Amino acid sequence: MASWLRGLLLRSALTSLTALRALQRNKLRSSLTALGIIIGVFAVVAMVALGNGTRSSIESQVAGLGQNMLMVFAGSRHSGGVNSGLGSASAITLEDAAALRREIPDVVASSPEVTTTAQAIANGRNWSTTIAGEAPEYLVIRDWSVASGSMFTDREVRSAAKVAVLGDKTAHELFGVLDPVGQTVRVGNMPFVVIGVLASKGAGVGGQNQDDRVVIPYTTAMKRITGDKYLRSVYLEIGQAERIPIAQDQITRLLRQRHRLLPGASDDFNIFNQQEIADTVNQVTSTLTLLLGAIASLSLIVGGIGIMNIMLVSVTERTREIGIRISVGAQPGDIRIQFLIEAITLSLLGGLVGVLLGIGATRLIAAVSSFKPIVSMGSIVLAFTVSFSIGVFFGFYPARRASLLDPIDALRYE
Repeated sequence: MASWLRGLLLRSALTSLTALRALQRNKLRSSLTALGIIIGVFAVVAMVALGNGTRSSIESQVAGLGQNMLMVFAGSRHSGGVNSGLGSASAITLEDAAALRREIPDVVASSPEVTTTAQAIANGRNWSTTIAGEAPEYLVIRDWSVASGSMFTDREVRSAAKVAVLGDKTAHELFGVLDPVGQTVRVGNMPFVVIGVLASKGAGVGGQNQDDRVVIPYTTAMKRITGDKYLRSVYLEIGQAERIPIAQDQITRLLRQRHRLLPGASDDFNIFNQQEIADTVNQVTSTLTLLLGAIASLSLIVGGIGIMNIMLVSVTERTREIGIRISVGAQPGDIRIQFLIEAITLSLLGGLVGVLLGIGATRLIAAVSSFKPIVSMGSIVLAFTVSFSIGVFFGFYPARRASLLDPIDALRYE
């Protein structure tokens, strides 16, 4: 039994050595054959890393919106069969916002919102930016801090005071290295005293720069800038995360009651929470990642076909060699294993190089940009598994064909 096992191991070792020597004799051809696998694995690893990085970035942006936040937008998603868009309808009033704060027990902070785009002028500079009319609790809801100065107060909201808090980018564009606090910024023809500068928050959901804004009291925005009588949206903070669904249902019923909507009529407002936003965006990014991965996987199939083609050519070229091996005692299984080892070796080497190139490419992207691709261990394991499977699948037919050669015909082959 022991001698049989030693013989089997020795024969397997010799078969493996023969396969590796065959690959070594044709280095250029072996390298070109593995190139298809290299490109396929590289594409899969890189695409999955980009998808993971996008998902992580979006999750971070959604978390940056604030804690336990609900957003109530004016306008229904569909009105008369036409998509009206969020914030497009005049459905939310100041009285609605006050009722939400007063009558929903779980609401611990609220900020009515009015937004527009306007030119801000200061320090001899002109900058087009977002003008956001908000309440003092806006920064609490958004978990946003003031880097210098302070936020305006409820008293300044009631008096529609001409005060402003600048986003970090807006402050830099208008004042450079100067301290904006105490300076005057003109929005249109209206002068505002800068009382604070927000800490940098970076890009938000959708890629918009959250730091490019001028925050003023919402009453000031409505009376002195936009002339609006309705709100675009209302930001709400719920005291406890597990109470968000209950609060969302209460808000819906309250607004439907206030807007006198009949049973069965569509809401003329929309309520979103952070999880819904994250789920929606993640669904899109996951689909995109799957699509990109599927397209990249086509390269692996092409690479596998290339391996099969080269192995069939190799069988034809080495017909006489195969005949000699069989005539001196090699079994058909040995021939089959030899060609399988060659195919699997090409696939695994191609997979290894492809993974290394994929990791290198993602690190290069991270080094030269703010985007951070994430290479997961799962994608690496998948790449090697697929590489091995391709070697077995596309190498089996040439290996079987080699093992079935008649030794007499093989020896006669020229």
